[in-house]
Amino acid sequence: MNIRHLALFCGSFAVPALAAPINGQVRLDGSSTVFPISEAVAEEFGAMNKSVRVTVGTSGTGGGFKKFCAGEIDINNASRQIKDTEISECKKKKIDFIEVPVAIDGLSIVVHPSNSFVTKITKDELKKIWEPGSKIKLWSDLNPSWPKEKIALFGPGPDSGTFDYFAEEVVGKAKASRTDYTSSEDDNVLLKGVAASKFAMGYFGHGYYMANSKKVKGVAVDVGKGAIEPTEVNVANGTYPLSRPLYIYVSAASAAKPQVKEFVKFYLETAKRLSTETGYQPLKDDGYKSALDRFSKGVTGKASTKPGSKS
Repeated sequence: MNIRHLALFCGSFAVPALAAPINGQVRLDGSSTVFPISEAVAEEFGAMNKSVRVTVGTSGTGGGFKKFCAGEIDINNASRQIKDTEISECKKKKIDFIEVPVAIDGLSIVVHPSNSFVTKITKDELKKIWEPGSKIKLWSDLNPSWPKEKIALFGPGPDSGTFDYFAEEVVGKAKASRTDYTSSEDDNVLLKGVAASKFAMGYFGHGYYMANSKKVKGVAVDVGKGAIEPTEVNVANGTYPLSRPLYIYVSAASAAKPQVKEFVKFYLETAKRLSTETGYQPLKDDGYKSALDRFSKGVTGKASTKPGSKS
């Protein structure tokens, strides 16, 4: 068969078009809590799409939203829902967003591994320690039977979604916290601080605690129904008092870019497996299906309901 005959032969059949390779950049920033999942997704997506460059920063949920609403990034990792003030700021810059839940996490209270006196703590005791103007300086100030030793406190800074969640859930007021503690948006700094001080206490995401449970000790939390340990099962079924959903927020304009669209779809397709591998709890299957449906349809704004954990 000569070339002309071959051309005529091929022309008589519908030859499927090859998918065009995607390229460009996908820019993520925000929560250090969500970072491990997003980084894992970015690595797998990048291995399959060599022409796409995915960058993942960790400036905290609030810091990420500042960049997001300024149009500097495509996606913000968030350990809380977007605030009304942030929505207003995005509107000023004409930035629409799609809210995408990706996993369930808990907030873990941690102490030094050698701490034998704090096996559980109540929400009221946590509030007394962390509220603005707190008079609690020594462990004995909280419980006379505990050592007369200064509490070395470590926690996220005010740009962190974990800080926001803790303030509202434990202290009872947004942004309310004592300021005389070592703060950082980097969980590793907090981990090292607690691990190095015998009388320290700190808090950060449950996933990061699970990855480092040999370096610090998790404390059970009691909200009046008995002390609940920060285990994977308790976080997943919602019995642990400080459980919360995690999100990525996608710019609607960025979602129109092929590389961002495919990245988010890949994120939701792999989130169940990768959230588990990185120490978090996945959503129920219908949670991912619903999130993918909202994203595919380009439904902007907050979702009508918060995602639940897996059964």
